[in-house]
Order: sequence, then C-alpha cells, then structure tokens
Amino acid sequence: MGTQGIENEVNTGVIENFLQQLPEQIFHLGLRIVLAALAFLIGVQLIGFLRRILKKTLTRSHIDEGAVHFIDSFVKFGLYFVLILMIASSMGVDAASILAILGSASVAVGLAIQGSLSNFAGGVLLLVLKPFVAGDYIKDGLGNEGTVDAVDIFYTQIITPENKVIVLPNGTLANGTITNYTKCSERRIDIPVGIAYEEDIQKAREVIEAAILGISSVLKEKEIRVFVDSLGESSVNLNVRCWTLQPDYWTTKWELTEQIKYALDEAGIRIPYPQLDVHTC
Repeated sequence: MGTQGIENEVNTGVIENFLQQLPEQIFHLGLRIVLAALAFLIGVQLIGFLRRILKKTLTRSHIDEGAVHFIDSFVKFGLYFVLILMIASSMGVDAASILAILGSASVAVGLAIQGSLSNFAGGVLLLVLKPFVAGDYIKDGLGNEGTVDAVDIFYTQIITPENKVIVLPNGTLANGTITNYTKCSERRIDIPVGIAYEEDIQKAREVIEAAILGISSVLKEKEIRVFVDSLGESSVNLNVRCWTLQPDYWTTKWELTEQIKYALDEAGIRIPYPQLDVHTC
C-alpha cells in the first residue's frame, strides 16, 4: 500500500471519529449553554434580591436618596461583572486569562473610556461632598437647571420646570459651577420697581412696604427694605427686598409683584413708560 493510500485511510478514520463524536459534543455544548442561561437567570434574580435588601438597609440608615441610588448602581454593575465572569469560567474559559487580558488592555481601555472614568470619579465626589441631593433645584455652569431626580454612577438626571429630563455628566458637574437654589431654608426676593421722577420717593416707599407687610408668606422678622437702586433714563429705579421660605419663593414673588402694582395705582404713583425727549432747533 502506497503512501497516498495510508493518508486516505488516516483522513477517513479522523472524519469518521469526528462524526461519531459530533452528536455527543453537540449535546454537551447545548447542555452547557442551557446551564449557563439558567445560571444567568438565577443570578439576575439573586442580584435583584440583594439590591432590594441593600436599598432597604441604606434607607433605614437614613442615607441620602441620591447616595442610595449611586451605591445601588455601582453594586449592580459589580455584581453583573462577577456573574458574567463566573458563567464564562463554567463554560471553560479561564478566568485568570480573562483578567490577564483585561489587565494588559487596561491602558487602551482607560484611554477609550476616560470620559466615563471622569464621570465616575465625579459621581464619587458628588456623593462625598454633597453639593446637592435628590429634590434640590440646581443650575450648572452651562445654564441647565431643574430639580435633581437621581444621581447615577456616570450621570445626574434633573427635571426642568417644563417637565423635561436633562442628563448631566457627573464629571462636568463636579468640575464646574453649581448653583443650589434650595440648599438654604430661606431665600431673598428682589423686585425692581420704577417710578416717575415727579413722584415722592418716600411716599412710594411707604406704599410698597405696606404691600409687603400684607403678604402672609413674607418673613416679617427678616430685613425688609425699599431703596433707590439707580436713576434711569425715564424712572427712579427702586429695589424691593424681603425674605420668604424656600418653598414659597415663586408664589410670594408673583403675589408681591402684583400687589405692589395695585398699591402704586391706588396711591396714584405712576410707573412710567420709557420715553425719549426730542428737541428741535
């Protein structure tokens, strides 16, 4: 028998052996896939159970709602990573090899997701420093403003007064300017009021102060001032200054602006329109 015949017999034997073992290999592979899917489903349920316990524990500890949401998001990502790593190991993938590959690729991955890492670090800073918490009304350096709904690992979600949802990167928030309008329990109201040059400033001051004292939500124990702020082209510009509780700010400001207008009208004090005097030769 020649060399070609021996090679043909070897190849035929290999193919026959492969075909004989194929059903068993398919069965074992299918079994592994089914078990992996089952393990994943069980793991998802277990992760959900652990997260619920964690949330209840943190809530009972009177931890800030934003911190609870942040910790829950972090734990969620961590547990899912561990679950996938365990399932991969059970499928025959060497966990040490996976970690080694991840370690060697950490530089490239770090460069690729540096924005996400910055947002994660920003989230940690926001959690520790607490410039705001869920429920606070804030405004960032770019002019985005609204009520804080949730602080996640990478992003902070706010809801605007128009009921729009804005998602802000934590890294930008942590490194930028944040104005928190609800951090303090009291807030000052400033309302500009212009009166004609012919009007009596003292009389206008008394009329406006009476209107302020008539608003129940104005804090009477705090400073109430009506003063000349500037001399405009067509009017003497007064500034009305008083204080109210944070939740009452907008309703008090709106009511006070309206009542000042009514009071000045009743007293016969004119609020002038812009005017231009033209002299001809």
